[in-house]
Amino acid sequence: MTGALQRVLGFDYGTRQIGVAVGQTLTASASPLRELRARDGIPDWEEIAALLREWRPDALVVGLPLNMDGTPSDMSARAEKFARRLQGRFGLPVHCIDERLSTFEAKQTLRDSGRRQHGSYRDNPVDSLAAVLLLETWLGGQTKET
Repeated sequence: MTGALQRVLGFDYGTRQIGVAVGQTLTASASPLRELRARDGIPDWEEIAALLREWRPDALVVGLPLNMDGTPSDMSARAEKFARRLQGRFGLPVHCIDERLSTFEAKQTLRDSGRRQHGSYRDNPVDSLAAVLLLETWLGGQTKET
């Protein structure tokens, strides 16, 4: 990436929900956008297209769920396929990043902030916050490279 301000969308891929965040390279910060519903890992591609039209990102980042030892998990192949489909459908650069513990960290962040409401995970999804964490990790790596 060049030193110019660039907007990036990050995706925390899941089979039922996909968290989305937006970030930019100038500050290496990100903000949660929303959770997209998915059916067996397949999103509503028009919803993604609408987000891309609205935010006009220069690149996309997809979290790659690896096992703790760094080996691919059962979900890794599905996340990589999602990343390839994003690139194929929208023609933007897509980067995958190790997302180990991002959902765990997102849940902990909500608990620590007191924002976590009572109820189930389904009632209080953390996927967009997990997308923020993985996107900020990726953005932080970009600022070190420039």
